[in-house]
Parts: sequence; structure tokens; C-alpha cells
Amino acid sequence: QRSNLGHVVLMLKSIGIDDLLHFDFMDPPPPETLIKALEQLYALSALNDQGDLTKIGRRMAEFPMDPMLSKCMMAAEKYKCVDEVITICGMLGVDNAVFYRPKEKGLHADNARKNFHKVGGDHLTLLNVYKQWEETGFSLNWCMENYLQNRSLKRARDIREQLVEMLEKVEIEQTSNANDIDGIRKCVLSGFFYHTARLRKDGSYVTVKHPHTVEIHPQSALFGQQPKLVCYHELVLTTKEYMRQMIEVKPEWLLEVAPHFYQSKDLDFKGKMPKGHGAAAGAAGGRGGTGSAAAAIDVDA
Repeated sequence: QRSNLGHVVLMLKSIGIDDLLHFDFMDPPPPETLIKALEQLYALSALNDQGDLTKIGRRMAEFPMDPMLSKCMMAAEKYKCVDEVITICGMLGVDNAVFYRPKEKGLHADNARKNFHKVGGDHLTLLNVYKQWEETGFSLNWCMENYLQNRSLKRARDIREQLVEMLEKVEIEQTSNANDIDGIRKCVLSGFFYHTARLRKDGSYVTVKHPHTVEIHPQSALFGQQPKLVCYHELVLTTKEYMRQMIEVKPEWLLEVAPHFYQSKDLDFKGKMPKGHGAAAGAAGGRGGTGSAAAAIDVDA
């Protein structure tokens, strides 16, 4: 898995191992996968132009999780909503196993899920689920009544507690601002800025980078709303390619959190963008003439 490899690369870099292509892995990954992991870390500002760890990268390496989520944590410090982002990271860490839907009670389960939906998208819905569970004193009965998997929520709580313990080590203050919905979404976007898709005129979605067609997952809080621009956690392939765990974002936020990766001309979504004018093309003009590294990242593949 590429996400795991990103963390492995970050760990090796943090202990001073730089020549990763010749490192004696027990089960060596293909060189191109390794290079893509390095490019992903470069785009996340964890590595500099020379491939050395940045200050941000050194702090990201302290967290035992996907570098994209670690980057969200770094952004949370800036937007002063660390507590909320830690909870979201914990909830994303249980692999989409928060809700369950028994066949004989499908309608009740769907309604229970909809009651948790929050404006802005699925990450905020997950945050809402956890906060409500916390308010009930982590009640098992409440989980059963609301068709939530208690085991998954307990695992999310364990992940959250581990992350809270690590804050002191990386000198991040546990700030909280549950009302700053835009700030929380910007934090998510800071780590997942190349996981974006925009609405087409025909109602379908196309990824901004390496354009291909994707759909909003039917269980998403945003299903049926058709937001113009979204940021998703992952893609899942069933009958179609669906975006799972997604939030609605604004084009100008991309310029705020990833100015090295997007240019304003890439984000003019009024009409259909001509070929070669997407984020992939814009990224090539990135920082210090080395934006080609960022442009080469193919996380969607």
C-alpha cells in the first residue's frame, strides 16, 4: 500500500537513511512506487528539493500514520482545531466501519445515519458521531440504537488517545474550535489537496488531477447535493469508482493550503477545462522550478 510506504519512507528519512533505492528491504517495493512515495512527501512539504526532511517532515514522522493525515495534524495547529482533527483522524482510522446496516432494518439504519449528517461533508459527520458518543458516556446501548459499531468507535477512541499523548512530543497545543467548520475542512484539504474532484455540467465528477470520472458514494452526507468542488479521503471501485469520506471545499482554499501545487487558472471551474489545463499541468510550474516532482505524483492511480 502506497500510504504505508509513505510513512515507511518518512521513518527511514528521520533516522538518517537517505539512499532508499539501495536500502536492504526484506521485501523491496518496486522503485517506481518508492519514487512516487518520495514525490508525495515532497508535495506534502515533508521533503525539500534535495529530498531531505523539512522541519514539518520531522514532526510528521513522529505520528504513526499516513503522512497525509499527519499533514492534517500540522495544519490543525495553524487553524487552532487540533482536538477536532485528532478525532477525525481516529474515525478515519477504522476503515469505514463506523455504521452498520442490517438487511431487515435497512430503512431504520439509513435514517439513523442521516440524523448524524452535518453540513460540509463526511469528516464533519464522523466528528459529530464521536462527539455524541462521548456525550453519552461512550454508551453501548446508544451505539446499538443508532446502528453504530461500538468496537469501531472504541478503536477510534484508542487511536485518538494515542495521538493526544504524542502532541506534547511534537509541541502541538491541543486547541479546539468545533464551530470553525471551514478551518476543520482546510486542515483535511491540507493533507488531501490532490484528492479533489469537480462537478461537470452533466452532473458527474471528474478528478482535478489526472482527470477521470468518479461518483459521490451513495452513503455520503453530500450525496444528491452536487457541490461544485470536493475533497475525498479515498476512491473505492465497485460498479463505479466512488469517492468515500468527502467534504465540500472552495477553489480558493486550494490556493491557500497548496499554492505550490495549484495555480488560480487551474481553478476556474466556470466552464469545462480544456485538456492540459488541470492541476497536473499547473503543478509543473511549482516551487523553485522543481514542481515536476509534485506534478508526477499519481495518488489516484
